[in-house]
Amino acid sequence: MLIKRKEFIQVGSLATASFMLPKFLKAFEKPMMVPPGNKVVVVIQFSGGNDGLNTVIPVRNDIYYKERPVLGIAKEKSLLLTDETGLNPALEVFKGLYDDGSLGILNSVGYPNPDRSHFRSMDIWHSASNSNEYINTGWVGRYLDAQCRGCDKPTQAVEIDDVLSLALKGEQNKGLAFKDPKRLYNISNGNFIKDVNSDHKSGEETVDYLYKTISETLSSAEYIYRQSRVHPTAQTYPNTELGKDLKTIASLIFSDINTKVYYVSLGSFDTHVNQENQQKRLFTELNDAVKAFVDDLKKNNRFEDVLMMTFSEFGRRVSQNASGGTDHGTANNMFFISGGLKRKGVLNAMPDLGDLNEGDLKHTVDFKNVYATVLNKWLGTDDRQVLGNTYNHLDFI
Repeated sequence: MLIKRKEFIQVGSLATASFMLPKFLKAFEKPMMVPPGNKVVVVIQFSGGNDGLNTVIPVRNDIYYKERPVLGIAKEKSLLLTDETGLNPALEVFKGLYDDGSLGILNSVGYPNPDRSHFRSMDIWHSASNSNEYINTGWVGRYLDAQCRGCDKPTQAVEIDDVLSLALKGEQNKGLAFKDPKRLYNISNGNFIKDVNSDHKSGEETVDYLYKTISETLSSAEYIYRQSRVHPTAQTYPNTELGKDLKTIASLIFSDINTKVYYVSLGSFDTHVNQENQQKRLFTELNDAVKAFVDDLKKNNRFEDVLMMTFSEFGRRVSQNASGGTDHGTANNMFFISGGLKRKGVLNAMPDLGDLNEGDLKHTVDFKNVYATVLNKWLGTDDRQVLGNTYNHLDFI
């Protein structure tokens, strides 16, 4: 069977979805035990721009309640952390993590000259670029490049999705995107894909690359599926998208696959209207899934070396709008969850609502400082090489 280039491009589209498979997959065929204490990062992306002020609530701030006469969450309804700070009432598990010293909250995280476009701001966070720069690689992808230049046992990153985010794309290495290992295995072992691969007679560089990608998929998907079943989690997870995604991540963490970064998204937090109900629904899904995940890690003695971090591309404006919601803003908060935090609790001051920039919060922490800290202190790599600049290291890990 000689497949025409036009027909092959349709098959090759698999390489950008479930088959977004990097060079490292061949290495999966070799035994690679995860060493004890192997540090893992789990990133949860709050897609759509989560409202940070109704997440970590300034319960004694009169400006907050003045600007949000309807949306403001009353002190008596919030989950109090300190005299001045409360959590959204849907985040009960996060309150428990705070109480036992395994939650860190960083306020006012952002970047200079913020962009209020979902797509552009997300690209900035994914690429770790300045707002006036356009970079086509991501911070995790460049971490993969830094960890493996010509090596035979590269470090991996996995995104639980059908399409790979910019964050996980490097120059030489890319993360792997799939919703679940069994689905990846079943698709890659279909007769048509095998026939296409076995009858490769092209010689055209672009097409040859796609054939090579599919060939690596065929040799690796079975391994991923098999390894995901070596240590399947026995924990009960919620039957939600995030619950199922974190269950998959837990099974892979407990497996022998040398994956350092897992990436998953929750959304949409774009709450221009009906914010209270939408945020409550999403936070309930988050709360329940994180509870199962943390319990699972603790039972399997992995909570000390797994760091979960959350972010959103921007926060919302301080004032509520006329539709029961909030519009695109700027700086926001981040959560850090782990049994290995060096500093816990509320890590810095709450946002200054009396010092705004045209109604928006001013950032006090550049998010690239967070990335530098995680890369250097948790993943043990040269953050300057990955980020292309020198940033301050924070002290929560």
